[in-house]
Amino acid sequence: MTRPGGRTAEVRAAVLRATGDLLARHGFHGVDLATVARGAGVGKTTVYRRWGSPSALVADLLTTMAAESVARTDTGTLHGDLTANATLVQTTLNDPRQGRLFKALFSAATYDEHTAAALAEFYRTRVAEWAHAVTDAVARGEAPIGTDPVATISHLSAPLYYRFLTTTEPLADLDVTRAVGACSAAIAAGVFVVDE
Repeated sequence: MTRPGGRTAEVRAAVLRATGDLLARHGFHGVDLATVARGAGVGKTTVYRRWGSPSALVADLLTTMAAESVARTDTGTLHGDLTANATLVQTTLNDPRQGRLFKALFSAATYDEHTAAALAEFYRTRVAEWAHAVTDAVARGEAPIGTDPVATISHLSAPLYYRFLTTTEPLADLDVTRAVGACSAAIAAGVFVVDE
């Protein structure tokens, strides 16, 4: 999708920033179109005409977040790449605004199908970005042939998200070390190998 430039792009950025702020502070139920318009400094009709619903705003926000997320780090080693990915997850979820924003998105996805679909697409995009780390590792002989890159990256971050959603403590460096260690051991054991 081609992004519009000029004033249109500025309005969109302001509206999505206001949407993210409301999500982080009040959850999905706090995303009211009129409040978003006020927070963005634009007219209500602009928000109503272009997005029309909180679900559409959140979906657009997630699309933008996926497109603007940090690119995959290529350290040249599987261990380095897995550590970089897990550390990025840790940093993102520990950020006061981003952490609250993701918790709100996960909560909304349990009952709003549009948010659930947008969130699933966000993670498909992010996992695909990092899956190349596994593909490259296979090519270098660091992972068994047939290792499923999507499953591997998904399993790497799963314990981090579990701790994030089930405790009130920030993710620690030890959590990253354990996630990387467990994923590395599973890779070496061929757990993620799929038969052609």
